[in-house]
Amino acid sequence: MVRILLIEDNASVRENTAEILELADYEVLTAADGKEGVKMLREHSVDLIICDIMMPGLDGYGVLHIVMRNPETSHIPFIFLTAKAERSDMRKGMNLGADDYLTKPYDDVELLDAVEARIERTRQMQKDYETSVSGLDDFFHDVKEVESLKELSREKKLRSFKKKTVLYHQGDYPNHLIYIKSGKIKTYKTNSDGKELITGIHGAEDFLGFNDLITLSDHSEGAMSIEEVEAYFIPKEDFIQLIYKDRGVASSFIKILSKSILDIEEKMLHLAYNTVRQRVAEALLSVQKNYGKESEAFSISREDLSNIVGTSPESVIRTLSDFKTEGLIAIESNKIKLLDVEELAIIISRGY
Repeated sequence: MVRILLIEDNASVRENTAEILELADYEVLTAADGKEGVKMLREHSVDLIICDIMMPGLDGYGVLHIVMRNPETSHIPFIFLTAKAERSDMRKGMNLGADDYLTKPYDDVELLDAVEARIERTRQMQKDYETSVSGLDDFFHDVKEVESLKELSREKKLRSFKKKTVLYHQGDYPNHLIYIKSGKIKTYKTNSDGKELITGIHGAEDFLGFNDLITLSDHSEGAMSIEEVEAYFIPKEDFIQLIYKDRGVASSFIKILSKSILDIEEKMLHLAYNTVRQRVAEALLSVQKNYGKESEAFSISREDLSNIVGTSPESVIRTLSDFKTEGLIAIESNKIKLLDVEELAIIISRGY
């Protein structure tokens, strides 16, 4: 059941609004002022906030400011209630991040239409973008209601790349968000001596380059195709506009960015303390996961594998030979097939 937090200092308006929402099968939490509302928000998870603007103590703008500053609540749709209809008040709320306005007095149809529209919009935008989306067209379908972005999907360009083609270099200025339609791309960092460390292998339905676009910085890593690739290039300006226009999209990409940072931190920790045997086992499991087919062999060069592990190709080749002798993997030509995933996972945890 959808849970709504209603913050309204007028008891009559609060009770009538809550009654209408409850009759429409919404669960309603009520608060008589801004401070009480913020306290309830810390104690309960909610799907929508309806908040009066003019309240004693902490007003509606203050509540919205607190909501938007907290990453755990910034994604929650926010509807203002106000007796004022002046454009300046509406603009102030929208600039702070409000999703909609209801001007008092409002009837039950206006209220329910506004609530249903926000809930449905949130459902569309809360699809799981943590690693990928089901397709680029679905992604654009989710954001098509943003009026100024209706042309975005028409601007996407599909490009093809042969194996070992550089899509962008470390240090380049980012101009596009890249969405992979097919094939595999590695991202990597190089030091002053030209030594390479692969930071990730990305496949169909993955996004690349969004972290640098969000942080407005040069590419922190390079990207190269490791097989034939088809990818969409979305102009930077369109992506930035999308991020600023829709909190749902912004929240989704921030989640991806946060997960990416955690993954990098974990990788650096393993490079510092794990054995080569552990790191090779972990790299094999990671590559297989990215290729998406557990029962099938995958092809990856020993050089690329060593750059993922962070050691010499010779050390990787010796470890792969050991794993083959132990019956953990099979090697046919340049392809590797994992025969005992559970034992490889045990090696990672126990260190030998």
